Amino acid sequence: MKKIVLSTLVALSIASVASAGDVKLYSDDKGQVFTMPAEGRTEIKTTPVTSKASKLDFSGLHYLGYTYKATEDLKASDVTATGLTVPSSDASGVNTGKFEMRRNYVQVKGYFFEDPKSYARVTLDFTNVSGYNTVIVKYAYLFLNNVLPFTGVEFGQAHRPWIDYEEHNGWFYRSISKTMTEAAETADLSNSADLGVNFKTKTDYFTSEIGLFNGEGYHGDSTSNTGTGNSLEWRLTAALMGDGKAHRHATKDTWFDASFWGQLNAKNGSNTDANSDTQTYKIYGLHTVYNMPSFLLSAQYIKAENDIKTSYNKSGSGYSVNGTVRLGEKKEYEILARYDHWTATADNKDDLNRDNYIYGLAWEQNKNLKWLLTGQTSKNAQHANYKGTVTQDYNAAMLTAQVEW
Repeated sequence: MKKIVLSTLVALSIASVASAGDVKLYSDDKGQVFTMPAEGRTEIKTTPVTSKASKLDFSGLHYLGYTYKATEDLKASDVTATGLTVPSSDASGVNTGKFEMRRNYVQVKGYFFEDPKSYARVTLDFTNVSGYNTVIVKYAYLFLNNVLPFTGVEFGQAHRPWIDYEEHNGWFYRSISKTMTEAAETADLSNSADLGVNFKTKTDYFTSEIGLFNGEGYHGDSTSNTGTGNSLEWRLTAALMGDGKAHRHATKDTWFDASFWGQLNAKNGSNTDANSDTQTYKIYGLHTVYNMPSFLLSAQYIKAENDIKTSYNKSGSGYSVNGTVRLGEKKEYEILARYDHWTATADNKDDLNRDNYIYGLAWEQNKNLKWLLTGQTSKNAQHANYKGTVTQDYNAAMLTAQVEW
């Protein structure tokens, strides 16, 4: 283990100072690394790290935490929507507490074009799936800048147009919850990455993303299912303060955006009817956000229509509102809150209403580390895909470390 850590330190050290010339590193019998020779220190023999790219850019993002979750008792008499699987007897509430490795993104960008804004990117997610630690490829794409006026393109396993925008402009707390579009507690309509192509346009007063994707998302397997269509997806945003091309910082900049976004997801392989035939669904969303260094306020409305009329899955409408108040000399302290409401609909069934509340505090200790102490309340909670099994409401308390490097 010590050799692995030592080798990693050596590689990172060499990479960070390579432009300054040859560097010699030394270690002592305790495994500590030094840049100067001294008694008891031995020179570390290194192996050159090479690449065909002119520059490699490494980064990481980690969501580490602890969650205490208290689920409530569920009775058959609590269930009013028809067509749902209700418990034959009361389901007892269960309280659980566990440490979590929610996300561990490690990313590398390789720059090998004359245009310094073009690159190839791979992002790996070291996470836990079904009780096992595993590695998922989140992004793997080529980005070419200015293929059209003011427009670049991602090709490969790329960003879908909406969720990444919202997480960088309207909801900065992915470490504790996904956006309403993706969250299992509410709409659960789509996710953030898929195989396809995404054209990204930036001007002062208008930005957009328009793409064509497989449609099942990076969690889905579009090769083994019967999906035959693609998904046309878009985001059209008016940057009302004329800062559409700027790289924004929430605690330093002010912006006011209004967006229209959506998906036409045709013959989706994960959306099949009772005859196992693939079906289409459509999503439309309106979103607005106003941010200034001391506070943020954001709201959106979403409507989804599924060609499978008898299922709650990907069919309904709802809205979400979230706000942040920032305090302190460097705006390092935050008070945050969010409310989601989703009404799932299906033919010949009662509407199924779901409410999700998020609230808490955050402290940015430095540019690499943010701490969050938050709570979440989920009402009328349903399994993620609305297949018809009712589960308990719950309350949760979370301690989170958001680490960036």
